[in-house]
Amino acid sequence: MQLIIRAYDLKLKHTFRISRKTIDYQPTVIVELKKDGFSGFGEATSNPYYNITIPILENDIEKIRPIIETIDNETPEEIWTKINPLLQENKFALCALDNAYNDWYARKQGKKLYQLWNYTIENNPLTNYTIGIDSIEKMVSKMKELPWPIYKIKLGTPEDIAIVTELRKHSNAVFRIDANCGWNVDETIKNAIELKKLGVEFLEQPLKADDWEGHREVFKHSVLPIVADESCIIESDIAKCHNHFHGVNIKLMKCGGITPGRRMLHEAKQLGLKTMIGCMTESTVGISAIAHLLPELDYVDMDGALLLEKDIASGVMIQNGEIKYAEGNGTGVILY
Repeated sequence: MQLIIRAYDLKLKHTFRISRKTIDYQPTVIVELKKDGFSGFGEATSNPYYNITIPILENDIEKIRPIIETIDNETPEEIWTKINPLLQENKFALCALDNAYNDWYARKQGKKLYQLWNYTIENNPLTNYTIGIDSIEKMVSKMKELPWPIYKIKLGTPEDIAIVTELRKHSNAVFRIDANCGWNVDETIKNAIELKKLGVEFLEQPLKADDWEGHREVFKHSVLPIVADESCIIESDIAKCHNHFHGVNIKLMKCGGITPGRRMLHEAKQLGLKTMIGCMTESTVGISAIAHLLPELDYVDMDGALLLEKDIASGVMIQNGEIKYAEGNGTGVILY
């Protein structure tokens, strides 16, 4: 199997700010796996919070090139099990390879990914659109620029309630709040009361990732559901989130790809947790992989490519929150 690695700088439409960083460009790596006339694609972005850079991604993927080149029609689960021990410290690289192989495998079978898994797509959830932290005026402007049925609003400022109060004046959409670890326990419980009045659906990761005592306190007293993000990285975190969160937001790059992501979704459902897949600021390559997991989800945040000034691939299309699958098999991705 041929391995091709490409690096890009994805330019954003607007400066994107959350509670801990601000970016105008998102560096990313696209992996292509090619064999028997079929290509599969996967993506991994850089991420300073997890100490992931483009050189680290490229180097770690290169290290296992000899293994990739000997692959001969094993299942995605078999390949993930083979390469996972070699990429324990870089789940982002593992994700790019796993997603690319799942894509290739489905194309080889002549099926879309969701068809390979026997999923039905009639009840797929709508995706939210993210409004990053900015001046209130600019946040309102971004919302007006793209009317949408569901917004995820990034918070973690001294003006959080004022921001949502003003945004609510301009839209009847569902609001979801993501504080990206920017609040404390008392702040979260108090903010939840006001935000519920403003039509907020749930709060995502209000506290620091390792504040499990705080998570439990918020879980017991918040009037809004709490969804884990930074506290839910790998498979073993699902059980930890039980009775500390009402739901989990699984990121494929953080857990190591579609293969472990599906296992995490299954376990979360067994524990009665709401299920969500989130994205990074990434291209349609990564977003198209997420789309095929929609039948397993209560919520989805797959707007990453919508934030870009220019995409690098075609694949799934998103219109007013609704996901439309590409015509091709696998994830349907085609690089420009």
